[in-house]
Amino acid sequence: MAKKNIPYDQKYYDPEIECMPRPELEKLQLERLQEMVKYAYDNTVYYHRSFDEAGVAPEDIKTLSDIQKLPFINKQTERDTQHVGTFFGEMCSVPEDDVVFMATSSGSTGVPTVSPFTQEDFDLWQDTEARLFWQAGMRPNDRYVHGLNFALYVGGPDVIGAQRLGATAIWVGAVPSDRLMFVLQHYQPTVIWTSPSYAWALGEKAKAKGLDPKKDFSIHTIIVAGEPGGSIKSTREAIEEMWGAKVVDFFGLSDIYGACAAMCEAKDGLHIVEDQILVETVDPVTGEVLAPGSKGELVYTTLMKKARPMIRFRTGDIGYVSTEKCECGRTHARIHVTGRKDEMFIVGAVNVFPSDVEYVVRAERGLTGEYSIRVYNENYTTRYEVSVERAQGSDEAYDAVSKRVEQALKAHTGVRPAKVIVFDAGKLGVSSEHKASRFIDERENN
Repeated sequence: MAKKNIPYDQKYYDPEIECMPRPELEKLQLERLQEMVKYAYDNTVYYHRSFDEAGVAPEDIKTLSDIQKLPFINKQTERDTQHVGTFFGEMCSVPEDDVVFMATSSGSTGVPTVSPFTQEDFDLWQDTEARLFWQAGMRPNDRYVHGLNFALYVGGPDVIGAQRLGATAIWVGAVPSDRLMFVLQHYQPTVIWTSPSYAWALGEKAKAKGLDPKKDFSIHTIIVAGEPGGSIKSTREAIEEMWGAKVVDFFGLSDIYGACAAMCEAKDGLHIVEDQILVETVDPVTGEVLAPGSKGELVYTTLMKKARPMIRFRTGDIGYVSTEKCECGRTHARIHVTGRKDEMFIVGAVNVFPSDVEYVVRAERGLTGEYSIRVYNENYTTRYEVSVERAQGSDEAYDAVSKRVEQALKAHTGVRPAKVIVFDAGKLGVSSEHKASRFIDERENN
């Protein structure tokens, strides 16, 4: 598709969709939900069987709330049905000949799951990326570095959305830091997309080489995804200060497509593309649907993706949804992801997420911002310890650093860690070229 001819100073990429009054938006969602449920029932082995077993038929969906009649799916559903009967399995609704692209999950929580796309799916996806890039501030006169992995990763093709918008796209991918810094120095791109941890690590490596990310590079916007850091104020502001650039958080998942939600200038949650995805919040244990604003597990239903419909997909992400109109003028709901169900731990009856710890570590002075969390059982009680790094050149006593970080964690989370271990800068070993592995769960039965 050709790029849209939009004036650079136009605020919205697609104002009719992005600012649609909620009653009209919900009417559109219902129409698309009804069409999708019927399509899935008529064209997929899995949904036909699961709807019948649940005693629900497509014609039973008369309101948006009727979606509660439909059964949930999750990652295990994908694993159990993929490659059954056909290559893409029982959840795929089209012949393999109609699939033009496939991505897979990382497999970090089990067997990688395959995500197929028809040409129609793919084009819709890249139109959506262009919309979100525009929302982030990208314009056709920008040079964009796509610093994401291209190897089977669903975020890889998002670079095409930047091209569709009209920006100059530099397909860098997952390359060593020195190579990426060469690109930043010699091609002077203005926008880059990477993970929060890598944006931080890259800035530190640049400074170690005598470069100033603010002066020697031309980046004005850093798009981040894959980790919660972009929506954690202390992390976001630390990266912004290092680079002299704004940080914009994106959210996507391999089960649907690359980015499907993005932060706006209000920096109060991420607008999800509600014209294409219906979002619910449910109780993580009972599955009961919760009211907007209540914290629970986020559940998504695709309204337009044809190759593999995802109906009531339980993500394992914990968060809440805001449906009131944002100060930016967009009416689409904002998701606030606060953690992962499988990474939450309870200490002294208090729910703690890794993002809570990150907030403290990135806000505390005299630290590099790197951290790791170890959760374990001791005397039938859950405990946690946190490892951090002193800032480069710091001579503050290890005990002093440990004590003040302990106090800050107690104040923010409500529970004191069993221990805070302090390393020198660069010695913790969690810095990553992409996603950083920071959570170690040593509890039995976890």
